[in-house]
Amino acid sequence: MKTTGTGAHAGHGRMDDFNKHAGHSAEAFRRKFLVCLVLTIPVLLYSETVQSLLGYVPPSFPGAVYVPLVLSSVIFFYGGWIFLVSAVRELRAKLPGMMTLISLAISVAYLYSVSIVLIGEGQTLFWELATLITIMLLGHWLEMRAVSGAQSALKELSKLLPDEAEVIRDGKPVRIPLSEVRVGDVVLVKPGGNIPTDGAVSEGISDVNEAIVTGESKPVPKREGSAVIAGTTNGDGALRIRVTRIGEETFLAGVMRLVAEAQSSKSRLQMLSDRAAYYLTIIAIAAGGATLAAWLGAGEPAFAVERMVTVLVIACPHALGLAIPLVASISTTKAARNGFLVKQRLALEAARRIDVVLFDKTGTLTKGEFGIDAILPADREDEASVLRYAASVNATSEHPLAHAMVEEARRRNIELSSASGFRRLPGKGAEAEIEGVRTVVGSPVLLEEERVAVDEERRSRMDERSAQGKTVVVVTRGGAFIGAIALADVIREESREAVRALRDLGIRTAMITGDAEDVAKWVAGELGIDEYFAKVLPEQKSEKVKLLQAKGQRVAMVGDGVNDAPALTQADLGIAIGAGTNVAVESAGIILVKNDPRDIPKIIKLSKLTYVKMIQNLFWATGYNVVAIPLAAGVLAFKGVLLQPALAALFMSLSTVIVAVNAMLLRRTSLEA
Repeated sequence: MKTTGTGAHAGHGRMDDFNKHAGHSAEAFRRKFLVCLVLTIPVLLYSETVQSLLGYVPPSFPGAVYVPLVLSSVIFFYGGWIFLVSAVRELRAKLPGMMTLISLAISVAYLYSVSIVLIGEGQTLFWELATLITIMLLGHWLEMRAVSGAQSALKELSKLLPDEAEVIRDGKPVRIPLSEVRVGDVVLVKPGGNIPTDGAVSEGISDVNEAIVTGESKPVPKREGSAVIAGTTNGDGALRIRVTRIGEETFLAGVMRLVAEAQSSKSRLQMLSDRAAYYLTIIAIAAGGATLAAWLGAGEPAFAVERMVTVLVIACPHALGLAIPLVASISTTKAARNGFLVKQRLALEAARRIDVVLFDKTGTLTKGEFGIDAILPADREDEASVLRYAASVNATSEHPLAHAMVEEARRRNIELSSASGFRRLPGKGAEAEIEGVRTVVGSPVLLEEERVAVDEERRSRMDERSAQGKTVVVVTRGGAFIGAIALADVIREESREAVRALRDLGIRTAMITGDAEDVAKWVAGELGIDEYFAKVLPEQKSEKVKLLQAKGQRVAMVGDGVNDAPALTQADLGIAIGAGTNVAVESAGIILVKNDPRDIPKIIKLSKLTYVKMIQNLFWATGYNVVAIPLAAGVLAFKGVLLQPALAALFMSLSTVIVAVNAMLLRRTSLEA
């Protein structure tokens, strides 16, 4: 997912290139949070401030007074160290932000409290320090859990290739590791097997399912000389393939590179909380320094340090650490209950700004499987008889078109006739004896070969269906034409509703497919799609996304195949159909669990609601500083109005409670239209 950030100062734009979590892991934050949470409990119990608030007296023992010091020291060095190291990196990059302010606050609070213990006078800030570090660890753990690694998609791509290949050596098939296959080798691919390398068919006839790689919904006929692609699935014929490309030169490796490049080239979304923390850091440091200088000038060194600590504590992004992650956590849970998973938090935030939704056709807008579009019976025949003969011939065939005819006959409760003498007609169809009569089902080219006459009306209707990109199959019996069946990739009914709902939201729709122009035009017309791209090769899909982006449009890409992965990562928002390949799921920021495109409008609505909550939380997490920082600095000290460090920490904690409650209200909102 990608966005362009703008900064209000010269150096802020470089924050897009800085990752405050580089070298960190979600597990590390989780472990540190749990340990610090356990240690914070006794710190709170032995804090004088908490005791006075709760009216509670903890068990006394020799050295009990040092419990907050000892445990807070452990919390500071164990839990806070990760913030200190990150602050050093921010300062080296000349990009002070949240980590710098957190580190400054906890360091000053810790050193101030230790000095109070050594001096023996004053009030420590150990419980504020412990809770601050623990809450910040929780916030960063939630944040890192929401953003998954970028290499998963590449791992899934490699799984498409078999570990071994069957190579012909000395006239005999020998199984060898895929890494040992060389250009010029001849590999044997059995029916149903995955093709291990790019190459050309040297022997055999079969149909190859290339939908997962090219997006072509129809199985592609392959014969001697035909090119084949690694990772595609062979049909019901055996093929011998001469290897033309291996390793990094293969088509699939090229797709993997496209995914990697799209992931690495995307700019990182600069979180609103980071921006707020940046400005809060500048304000806090400036205010703290000014406060210290002012009171030192007034000859009040001890008071000056106390005022500076108060300013840093009140300005510390205690609530800011939860303002965004907490809303994100609630919104992702709400998303799951509404049929989609938010894999990347930044993806949900981007959805509110989408201008156009780009759908992959096969498996997204359509079911990715053939269905009967129309049956065109000849005179004196009916639809049921044409379908019965066609399905009877194909009852034992595994061809996708044959399967569609058989399934439709079953759906209509048509009883099939027994067939004998079944024979495949390579690249054309099949034939069998039905009730003692030779029945042929297959391509219209059979009409010329068999010299079967077809009246002009039927011929015109067949040509009309073909012009729409549908596959037309003819049925003949005893050398006479009895009818034709038009098959097409089945359009999902829910796709129509999804396109309509997006239009109501003012969002344009577009479609991308590897199918021919006529197929794309027909599907786009059926669904009311605003724009479509046909005959698009896999490496061109991400280019189409860039083309839309070049027009100033923010693009959401919806797909389910390997060929969609580069486009999913290039788009401003990647949405994967849940039943699609794992690589598409890994490349996307949001996954439609129920395979229902009607959930896309829900994504956009949740995104807008989430954004509003984030803005509100950022206000509650930082807005109180407008009043609190001047009071903490002591501007009204001459009137006896002072904000003590402990009270400053209470205000800071109160803002955290407000942020949490406000985020919880998101659960009550509805995403239904």
